[in-house]
Amino acid sequence: MREYLLCLVAAAAITYFATPIAREIAVKWGAMAEVRDRDVHSMPTPRLGGLAIFAGLCAAILVASQLTLIGQVFEGGGTEIAALLGAAVVLLVVGMVDDRWTLDPLTKFAGQVLAGGIIAYGGIAISWLPIGGIFVLDPLSSVLITVFVVVLTINAINFVDGLDGLAAGIAGIAAAGFFAYSYLLSVENGFDRAALATLTSAALVGACLGFLPHNFFRARVFMGDTGSMLLGLLLATSTVTLVGRVDPTAVGSATLAPALLPLLLPLVVLALPWLDLLMAVLRRTWAGRSPFAPDKEHLHHRIMEMGHSHRGAVLLLYGWAIVLTSTVVALVFLPVGVALGGGLLLLALVMLVLRSPPGQRLSQDQPKVEAS
Repeated sequence: MREYLLCLVAAAAITYFATPIAREIAVKWGAMAEVRDRDVHSMPTPRLGGLAIFAGLCAAILVASQLTLIGQVFEGGGTEIAALLGAAVVLLVVGMVDDRWTLDPLTKFAGQVLAGGIIAYGGIAISWLPIGGIFVLDPLSSVLITVFVVVLTINAINFVDGLDGLAAGIAGIAAAGFFAYSYLLSVENGFDRAALATLTSAALVGACLGFLPHNFFRARVFMGDTGSMLLGLLLATSTVTLVGRVDPTAVGSATLAPALLPLLLPLVVLALPWLDLLMAVLRRTWAGRSPFAPDKEHLHHRIMEMGHSHRGAVLLLYGWAIVLTSTVVALVFLPVGVALGGGLLLLALVMLVLRSPPGQRLSQDQPKVEAS
């Protein structure tokens, strides 16, 4: 645990100190989020915050490579680590170009597919699904499903990146859930505690913690597509590698829940971003527009229309993510009644603390909204 915490702290520290540098690069390069009719932020804001997040990821991996326990992840040539970094670089380049000049949706989609293919080619792939028991996938299906998960998660995080601190916070909470599950699974079942899923999750938690002080309302820098696509990639990698931690041939009735949780956890944790993505696609398609055409009807917009302030809307979504994540992870390691009871209690506490006073409107604090 101490080695993972060291990697987390390294990612947080480097991300925190690299973010002002990324901001200056964005200003000098002209990678700015200009004020548009569909936006609410009142002045141009630098993008490219994803550069700092990438720096934090590299710092965590570099520290891990020098540690005794986690260093075992690099055995066998470190193919999976190389694939992860290669896919991250692809998305970093695509995101930087988009943050500066705005790419068309098809080009961004192609870059996302390429990143997913690199991940799968490097050995990070979903090899089985719970269909009629345990269905082992053939190599082609494994690659296609892995690419689908990567692209879907990238776009889910991209779509939820609409308020200051929202995407980084949701991604950090999700990664904390992945980390807790992966580490506890290793302890409970005697698995090797040096795992790519655990390392990736720890690095992502640290990077999000390091970035949030600069990005929470009012944001001094946006992560841009450079950051949101990278966060989606890391979450997808955690999902895929978590699935690989469980041996499908050993799955029985007693171990069914731990085996399925790697598949269920991202569905639950990212339920709100994915629901928002689905609703946006259906809404825009029904209106005869491109599914990628931006608008201001996302979930966070609707929450603010209900009377929540900018901070209130972000914290409310944080609360939902924490409740869902902690409850699902607890279901595997605690009795069902205890896990559900704790989840309901936590939900009641979140709703009580974050309930906005009547009439609390946008006049309190204007949000940053980059409609996606």
